[in-house]
Amino acid sequence: MKFSVALAQVSPALGNLEKNVEKCERIIEQAIRDRIDLIIFPELTLTGYFIKDIVASVAITQENPILKKFLRYSNRVSIVIGAVEETPDFKFYNAAFYLENGEIVHVHRKVYLPTYGLFDEHRYLASGNRIRAFDTKFGRMAILICEDLWHPTAVAITALDGAHYLIGISCSPGRGIEASDRLGSSITWERLNRTYAQIYSIYVLYCNRTGFEDGINFWGGSEIISPSGDQVIKAMYLQEDFIHTTLSDRVIRRERIITPLIRDEQLHLTIQELERIYRERFED
Repeated sequence: MKFSVALAQVSPALGNLEKNVEKCERIIEQAIRDRIDLIIFPELTLTGYFIKDIVASVAITQENPILKKFLRYSNRVSIVIGAVEETPDFKFYNAAFYLENGEIVHVHRKVYLPTYGLFDEHRYLASGNRIRAFDTKFGRMAILICEDLWHPTAVAITALDGAHYLIGISCSPGRGIEASDRLGSSITWERLNRTYAQIYSIYVLYCNRTGFEDGINFWGGSEIISPSGDQVIKAMYLQEDFIHTTLSDRVIRRERIITPLIRDEQLHLTIQELERIYRERFED
């Protein structure tokens, strides 16, 4: 099947839920006018990234009126949006919600919380403990959040769980200038996206934020990569952008016929050897 998807590369206002919700509403309404089927926002869309000690004050539960508002929109366009989620046991997660037909279809809670360099997420947030693919009206999808994608095992789980579309949302800061005058972080991310798409014959839908917080810039550059590793569409660097295109599962079929790596994966062997490694490292 074919469906249209948009990447909303926004610059959230730090800690300002009201302003960020209003911005998202305007963009969603534009997507509806453009007859978009699925719109994807970046990591922590509703809060900004360096929220630190205000985590509890910007968190939303699944019963929050803000989420209910987006659920109503999801009857007209499916939505992926990032927020701080508060669970009934008073834990706070860096979460991504997939909303469709007025329902929360899936919630991914960021598993890998970076605590190096300028990152300090684990101090303020809890780690998720599940990585799952899930079914949508457009096909089987999975969501990973930023640092999750730097762990190849996380991506492998999504592919082996049957995902045809991997949605990656991030708040990636600009770091390192290469000889080409391009940011090193953007080059590395683009290599990762192509590698994952081509190895697993999946679409990679990567949505990064832009803007500045505490003197740190976020480089944007959101993109969609086809299962062949080719770039389908690319957003601008360093500024807000809204891009959209049409995807087809026929492309996935073609690539999996040409390069049947997923078909030939020996999952039982992988499990066997991982169990052996775990025993040798942690049970002696």
